[in-house]
Amino acid sequence: MTVRLAHLSDIHFGGENKPAVAAATEMLNAGAFDLVVVTGDLTRYAEIAELEAAAAWLGQIRAPKLVTPGNHDAPYLAWAERIVAPFRRYERIIGPSAAQLHLGGGFAVRGLNTARGAQPRLNSSKGRLSRSQVAAAVDWFEESHRDCVRIVACHHPLTEMIGGPMTARVWGGEAAARDFAEAKVDLVLSGHIHAPFTWPYAFGDGRTYAVGAGTLSIRERGGVPPSFNVVDIEGAAIRIAALGWTGSRFEPYRTWSLDRRLED
Repeated sequence: MTVRLAHLSDIHFGGENKPAVAAATEMLNAGAFDLVVVTGDLTRYAEIAELEAAAAWLGQIRAPKLVTPGNHDAPYLAWAERIVAPFRRYERIIGPSAAQLHLGGGFAVRGLNTARGAQPRLNSSKGRLSRSQVAAAVDWFEESHRDCVRIVACHHPLTEMIGGPMTARVWGGEAAARDFAEAKVDLVLSGHIHAPFTWPYAFGDGRTYAVGAGTLSIRERGGVPPSFNVVDIEGAAIRIAALGWTGSRFEPYRTWSLDRRLED
């Protein structure tokens, strides 16, 4: 069994790195990917023109896609709409903001929305995950997809990236990470930080991994170039390459080799 995924995040249309996005699109269409996962922040401010540009870009990608929203995909400048109907524009132009599912040859992906339009704290850009969202995902994996490669996709990292350029501070994130580890999810894909990373959750058998993708926008952080991830899974091996934009092409920026659990 082999699975090949592309994992992109934080394109921020309206502030995208246009040459990097164009080159990434060519690679996505030439790379024989089983699935392209986009973990949110497709736009800068969720303006209509930005969402339409994001939708047009998604339409250019020929591989199957799973897309989750991010905090920038709720209107930043229309506060009333952000509070009352934060993902109405997104759902009309891009697609569902709630849980999304993808089943492929030997793998199952559950998309979750960790973004909220408003929260009872000063910084609503941070993440939140409800117990019901997590329980529904765990039940889905446990009931029907125990023998698959199991993947969760969401915008915010559930636990903090050590030394990262910013925080996610997901309410319910650590409990969700523990539950996913106990359910033997293989990967939890996220964005938000604008820097690629991998690390094992400190729960279960240590083989549930957080994987972050960088940005394809001009909003670079911490000296990290625009980038996206290629994830190859074969048997007990998970190989992840973060491809960084040099200004003219993508080259490996960071690579990781992770050990995947195999069921008895």
